[in-house]
Amino acid sequence: MSSAACRTPLTVPDPHPSVAAVRLAVREALRDTADGELVCAAVSGGADSLALLAALAFEAPRHGRRAGMIHVDHGLVPGSADQAERVESQARQLGVTDVHVISSDGRSRTGEGPEGAARRARYSAFALAARRTGYRHLYLAHTVDDQAEQVLLGLARGSGTRSLAGMPATRGELRRPLLHLTHAMLVEACRQQHLEPWSDPSNDDPAMTRNRVRHRVMPVLEAELGPGIVAALARTASLARADADLLDVLAREAWVRCERGPAGGAPVLDVSALVAEPDALRGRVLRRLLLDSGAPAGDLTLGHVQSVSRLVTDWHGQGPVCIPGGLVAVRRYDTLVVEKP
Repeated sequence: MSSAACRTPLTVPDPHPSVAAVRLAVREALRDTADGELVCAAVSGGADSLALLAALAFEAPRHGRRAGMIHVDHGLVPGSADQAERVESQARQLGVTDVHVISSDGRSRTGEGPEGAARRARYSAFALAARRTGYRHLYLAHTVDDQAEQVLLGLARGSGTRSLAGMPATRGELRRPLLHLTHAMLVEACRQQHLEPWSDPSNDDPAMTRNRVRHRVMPVLEAELGPGIVAALARTASLARADADLLDVLAREAWVRCERGPAGGAPVLDVSALVAEPDALRGRVLRRLLLDSGAPAGDLTLGHVQSVSRLVTDWHGQGPVCIPGGLVAVRRYDTLVVEKP
């Protein structure tokens, strides 16, 4: 028998379950993309985003896609420029050549918290990267742990159903393929692939509400209610999202019933029609009225909507209601309008 016939076929070991799970999630997400398309991952360099990038670098070329990476340097922590170089180097070691590092001002503006400022700067950078690269899909590395924290934050703020719905898996060009996986699994995926995640010092800053939820509140809940609390909160988000989606559809139909037409470019609502709507729909219609009239979404609260609602349901001749953006909501006979005072 020849020596060639005696050779043992070369076998490739199966990946660790954590690595396989991340790759499978990315593979499923790639079904929504086209042949030859550039698909980018937003990468901070932490374990979650690094595991996502490694999976995208592995799966994209096997399915006829191009893998890209976007890193946003907020310039808020010492050594952030060095970290940006490190992230870029790791991306190239993984075989990703379409790499974009964008500097963005993450400092807070007046009335804006540090988390909100970083989020605003990050999404502005994403929009800039989209214009530069032409990508149509951007993958974010949020996990089931992030989703649970989001629901808790919504509960703490006393927000409505949409806030309790947490982060959607898909919104515009954004994709969150890892929402069903845990942070611990992604840490293990990095370890198995000999990747070296960066630990952002701001993630331990107790001044940030999310950090207090992550490091203080969640451990107490798990200790008192059991380790299934993360999955339970994520299920709450899924159920709330289905309800919120339906309510949004019904609210659009209610808007059509209540709108009389624009007055000088601003919408006018019929009070009699508003009174006939259920509270849940009336509130959504009124919020849309305020937003469409120019009220900034970030400053608009439930209290503003409720005050305007009283012009409809508890009318006794009261004056205009002040709304963020230098606006007032005014009832005139059987109509409701928002205008500059």
